[in-house]
Formats: sequence, C-alpha cells, structure tokens
Amino acid sequence: MNAAVRTVARILPALAVAVLSTGGVTVSATDQSSAGAAERIFELRIENGKLAGGTRVIRVTQGDAVRLRWTADAPVVLHLHGYDIERKVEPGTVAEMAFAARATGRFSISIHGEAGASKSAHHHHSLAHLEVHPR
Repeated sequence: MNAAVRTVARILPALAVAVLSTGGVTVSATDQSSAGAAERIFELRIENGKLAGGTRVIRVTQGDAVRLRWTADAPVVLHLHGYDIERKVEPGTVAEMAFAARATGRFSISIHGEAGASKSAHHHHSLAHLEVHPR
C-alpha cells in the first residue's frame, strides 16, 4: 500500500460524515473527537412563515457545536429561546445561529414579528423546537 492510500485509510475513519436531506432541512454531522462531540449543521428554509419540509424538532446532543443556517422567502426575526440568540433573516441571504449545545432540554425557535416591523406589530409564533439531549 502506498503512502497516500495509507494516509487516507488512517484519516477516513476519524472523519465520519453523515448527511441527511429532507425537504427544506439538510443536516450534516462531523465527528470531532473521541468523546463523541460533533459539529451539527442544519440548513433550514422558512416558506410562508413555516419551516419547509415539515420539520418541527431539531435534535442534537449536549456538547455538540451547532450551526443553524437559515434562509427565508420573507424578512423575519428568529429567536432561539433558552440560548437567547436572535437573528434577522432577509430573502436571498443566509443567517446563522452558531453555539455550543451546553444546556439540555427543549427550546422553542420562534418568529418574532417581521424584520423591520414596528414594536406595536410585534408578535411571535413557534416555528420549531431544538432538543438538546444529555451526553
């Protein structure tokens, strides 16, 4: 076996990559350590005020590095409760929520009105939930 093949054979098992695509949600997971912490990337699309593909729950494990990458067909402001992360999403752009999943539990991801809406027009509704399961 030549050196290049041996290098690939040695590195490949350490870099386990799984990709699942369903409707408006794409999930990628990359194993980063022997402890099992992973980088979890979710590509999420909001259409007509709802998460495309019917996804309502995003599941990760405590300690994971999580990136929620959002696109939308209309301007919205998203809030991840419990982690207190808020992002404005504009059509044609990607807004990202990146965080370490430290707190376990079930956390609401809400649309808080529309981007640019006045305070009097402020309303919110649950778009999905993030579930962080203990390691």
